[in-house]
Amino acid sequence: MLETNDKSIQTQEQLQELGSALDSGAFVRVRRMLNALPAATIAHLLESSPHNAREVLWQLVEKTNEGEVLNFLNEDIQADFLGKLSPEEVASMTEGLETDDIADILQQLPEKVINQVLLAMDELDRNRLETVLSYQEDTAGGLLNTDTITVRPSHTLDVVLRYLRRHNEIPLMTDKLIVVNREDHLVGILPLRKLLVSDPNDTVDQVMITDYDAIPVSMSANEVARLFERMDLVSAPVVDEDGKLLGRITIDDVVDVIRDDADHSLMGMAGLDEEEDTFAPVLKTSKRRALWLGINLLTAFIAASVISQFSETIDKVVALAVLMTIVASMGGVAGNQTLTLVIRSMALGQIGKTNAGWLMNRELKVALLNGILWAVVAAIVAALWFSDITLGYIFAGAMIINLLTAALAGAYLPMLLKSLKIDPALAGGVALTTITDVVGFLSFLGLATIFY
Repeated sequence: MLETNDKSIQTQEQLQELGSALDSGAFVRVRRMLNALPAATIAHLLESSPHNAREVLWQLVEKTNEGEVLNFLNEDIQADFLGKLSPEEVASMTEGLETDDIADILQQLPEKVINQVLLAMDELDRNRLETVLSYQEDTAGGLLNTDTITVRPSHTLDVVLRYLRRHNEIPLMTDKLIVVNREDHLVGILPLRKLLVSDPNDTVDQVMITDYDAIPVSMSANEVARLFERMDLVSAPVVDEDGKLLGRITIDDVVDVIRDDADHSLMGMAGLDEEEDTFAPVLKTSKRRALWLGINLLTAFIAASVISQFSETIDKVVALAVLMTIVASMGGVAGNQTLTLVIRSMALGQIGKTNAGWLMNRELKVALLNGILWAVVAAIVAALWFSDITLGYIFAGAMIINLLTAALAGAYLPMLLKSLKIDPALAGGVALTTITDVVGFLSFLGLATIFY
């Protein structure tokens, strides 16, 4: 945490220094300062800058650094910059980047422009990219990198070592060599830690690991991330349905998947895109937020229509208007606790048909215990506050009903939305709030109408 705070302070200091230099018109100094920084830091500074300053800073990034910087930017800003470039400029800018990174960048462009960029590349790069782009972005195929080092089982370790020394450098995140046969089918892996300490006269098949499951190309990106986490992997080979090697996935791409998934869960609760640009222009930001504000207004009218059905009861007992929001609020909090837990567990692959019933039963029991506890407290407070014991009973009963409903909705909604191909992180919160508001008002005012 301390390290994160230090980096945040450093970023703000760098922004202040660059801002002062820009205001003074010292563009040569800004260019020198900017391009002396690592590409990831430049990208972070761009993301942390207001829109107008960002445009100026991007113009000052050296052409040789643009591709690397672009790779570290979030998708929203990437798309903004890419939209102003020609296909030839995009092809030139991405030259030298890893295949999976280029694919991620190109996926921000329209299909027609992607084809034009591919045509502007040399044949080898184009073939590699077309392979990666043929797979869905959220699968292992969309994450794979074709830059791999393969060896044959019959080679001696001495031959392998001499082969490696012929390279100026080996691909980043290489912790293992991939062993394939003549048809490029995966037969095992050779960890570098074993290669370096084994007898050079041994053959690869004598020291390689054969008890190793490669990643199927169709595996979802989230499943890949969980596999890397469980097995503490740095890299892993990817194969097609016939076991033929297609490439490998490295930990840096898996970290991106984990971060994007966390951002999606956090931002989705507010109806925002995980790639939302903090410093996007006013109109662009307003359009994105307008949809969910409209949906929220619609659900608020639904709740209001329920209240309107009991206007006569509220007129007779004014205390109901004071207390009814508490019932809805308690249900909303309890439901969000369950909803967040279930969405997280679904993302981790922990919930399935075998245990969903047990979890729902557990949540109902928890809601009942908490409902009874806080219903008693609320009933006593309401009865003393308004000198009306009947109101206390009504308050307690409505709170228990709404907490049980909230637990049921929080547990069931994510699974229902997922089965309907709707993102639970995006729509779950709005749907849950509507349910707890409607049930909270209906139970409280309905019981009041009966008793009064």
